[in-house]
Amino acid sequence: MAETPRALGDIDLAGDDAVVPFGIEALDARGRAVQLGPMLDQILGRHDYPEPVSRLLAEMIVLTVLLGTSLKFEGKFIAQTQTDGAVDLLVVDFSTPSSVRAYARYDEEKLAVAVDAGATTPESLLGNGILALTVDQGEYMQRYQGIVELNGASMEEVAESYFRQSEQIPTTVKLAVAKIARRGEKGFVESWRAGGLIAQFLPDSPERMRMPDLPGGDAPEGSGDFDETDEMDDAWLEVRALVDTVDASELTDPEIGVERLLYRLFHERGVRVFPANTVLDDCSCSRERIKDVLSNFSAEEIDESIEDGRIQVTCEFCGEGYEFDPAEFAADGDDTHSQH
Repeated sequence: MAETPRALGDIDLAGDDAVVPFGIEALDARGRAVQLGPMLDQILGRHDYPEPVSRLLAEMIVLTVLLGTSLKFEGKFIAQTQTDGAVDLLVVDFSTPSSVRAYARYDEEKLAVAVDAGATTPESLLGNGILALTVDQGEYMQRYQGIVELNGASMEEVAESYFRQSEQIPTTVKLAVAKIARRGEKGFVESWRAGGLIAQFLPDSPERMRMPDLPGGDAPEGSGDFDETDEMDDAWLEVRALVDTVDASELTDPEIGVERLLYRLFHERGVRVFPANTVLDDCSCSRERIKDVLSNFSAEEIDESIEDGRIQVTCEFCGEGYEFDPAEFAADGDDTHSQH
């Protein structure tokens, strides 16, 4: 069933942790916007990363939910960076329709040097490497993966470059992260917030080409050869100019909210919003899933995993710990080993 657009005056505000799709018909553009609050704070609070790492992972989470919630199938959307910087790995895993989990890996010594030098921008912390975006529609469908080089660019620039080069969609992206202090019963309490907006040029009109989208995405179907002159179309230039006026504080301020921000930006052109997609801090790990993985280990690998007579596994995403008796895998491990 197609989503029904609604004018801003006809809806309840989505609030935090809900991605709001929108369309600007007069400018042949569509997009998504979000403000993340409790969900983001739970993920970052659980990991307790140094602040620069948390900020970087928060940007990746915002970007991932903006893209992942556009997919209309049951499956996963995974964003992952691999770089040579102080923060060498970021992974955000979105399972449709709403589950998010994320983690980061960093080098403590490199990070300390970067912080001392004041080099804590995303470009500085990531260094050179790649951003991989993976669409996984399940075991019976072929995986799709797009890869773009980072090379010192910001996460916003990398995302825009990816869509321009790989998906052939003129795209503009805004991301912002903030730490908010609020008065509580025992004094001030800090919490993480983030926000983001993505707008894309996807014309319906016959005189303009219709662009493709991520496999399984919600863009109108159509085809055509990408022409860089489309990025100079007056309608698209207007969209970019309006989005460029967004301040980082507007993207994270709970008093503004997504719908009010969209109204400020596009009301003169008749912006419409669609039903929001709530996103949750929800890891997919379980004892059964991890047991299935361990069951594929060889007998030698099982032996190497034993500490103090037990096999202990901790989920990198949520920190949940699982303990197993090696005897549970003795037969499976021998069978698996003998098959290779």
